Amino acid sequence: MATDSAVTELGSPAPDFTLPTADGSGEVGLADFAEAPALLVVFLCSHCPYVKNLEGALGEFAAEYAEKGLAVVGISSNDADTYPEDAPEGLVEQALRAGFVFPYLYDETQSVAKEFGAVCTPDFFLYDGGCRLVYRGQFDDSRPHDSLKPTGSSMRAAVDGVLRGEPVPVPHSPSVGCSIKWKPGNEPPGRLAF
Repeated sequence: MATDSAVTELGSPAPDFTLPTADGSGEVGLADFAEAPALLVVFLCSHCPYVKNLEGALGEFAAEYAEKGLAVVGISSNDADTYPEDAPEGLVEQALRAGFVFPYLYDETQSVAKEFGAVCTPDFFLYDGGCRLVYRGQFDDSRPHDSLKPTGSSMRAAVDGVLRGEPVPVPHSPSVGCSIKWKPGNEPPGRLAF
């Protein structure tokens, strides 16, 4: 069942976090992106068809925009006991197949997903250089079962505006994806696991 991303107030500060990388190479936190003019935090996973639909395009987008100053970090918060593909080993395999050049982190306790208010995969949070939320929406109009090729058109427009110091036009079309797979009893209030 598809889930839309939730509404988050624009201008909200990025929640602080420090998480281990899926490949075990260390930890990465919000402070590591302090100098970036824009930061994209993406909640992802390996098994979701909505993520699989755009993961290659996301990898290309992140590599292209890294040269323009955009920092990107991926976070997986799914319950790996129920969805083994989303355990760190599966995330490493995904990063290789998708060409991710950004850190991919594992939120085992799911606390970071809760702090951000993430609800689906993929779920995108774009922040300006002051770590204030400026875009909360979709990557583009493509979905797993349509004929649209993922281009990142919505995200490109948002990031281009941020890098030019311009406000991102509203409203934002929500991202659509699989719900985050919460551990039993760990669901945020009002959220159901599908």
